[in-house]
Amino acid sequence: MKRIVTIVVVVLLVLLGLNSMFVVSEGQSALLLQFGRIVRADYPPGLHLKLPVIQQVLHFDKRILSLDAQPERYFTSEKKSVNVDFYVKWRIADNAAYYRATGGDQLQAEQRLTPIIKDALRFEFNARTLQDLISSGRKDITERVRQLTDASARKNLGIAVVDVRIKRIDLPDEVSESVYKRMRAERLQLANELRFTGKEVAEKIEADADRQGQVLRADAGRDAAKVRGEGDAQAAAVYAQAYSQDPEFFAFYRSLAAYKKSFEDGNGVLILKPDSEFLRYFGNPEPAKH
Repeated sequence: MKRIVTIVVVVLLVLLGLNSMFVVSEGQSALLLQFGRIVRADYPPGLHLKLPVIQQVLHFDKRILSLDAQPERYFTSEKKSVNVDFYVKWRIADNAAYYRATGGDQLQAEQRLTPIIKDALRFEFNARTLQDLISSGRKDITERVRQLTDASARKNLGIAVVDVRIKRIDLPDEVSESVYKRMRAERLQLANELRFTGKEVAEKIEADADRQGQVLRADAGRDAAKVRGEGDAQAAAVYAQAYSQDPEFFAFYRSLAAYKKSFEDGNGVLILKPDSEFLRYFGNPEPAKH
């Protein structure tokens, strides 16, 4: 009987000894409770002691955790609604405050953190236009939301907000349709303006080309008339010189040219008197007497 009692006592002592030790591993933090009251909350990694049975240890994850929230609808400054899909990176900054606010429950912590993030996002979206959100306002929004929510979450939940990211900003179907219609109308207006401008430029180019063509034709006609005049003058001078040197030969040459012109097609018919001056070289080649 005494042996059994000894064994039981040894087992109890071993259990009490084991229950008086706990380990905090890397990536974890620990909170020591005694009858629900916080005794200590800053244990470093390693082996630690506690009072058995009456003290309990809660372990928390020190790593950065993710909160992937459901998409939320917000309104811009011009009262246009957008669906925003976002996520949050957070970690436990104060074990004691975290335990008091959430009881150490991660799900409850995320449920309390989500409305804080959503309220900050709503405030930022209400202060911006849709064009700002689409172009370059997303990064500014997430940084401001992180700063605002981090201070509140540290104070009320013992949580540090590490990062806030917007994954996607979608327009509701009715808003998307109106935006697409407006974009199509703007593009159609721009296309019409470009076509009108191109037509106007084309007409100017065509008118300028026509004007230049008329000027070139006029200059060419003037130059041609000048050349023809000079040629006619030179021809007349040559004719006059030839005629002055031998009038009879010149008359004979002119008659041959007239004969050639009259009979060049081979079908010409002339009805003339036999003594016509036009035929005098056919019958009597003697020079005419004056």
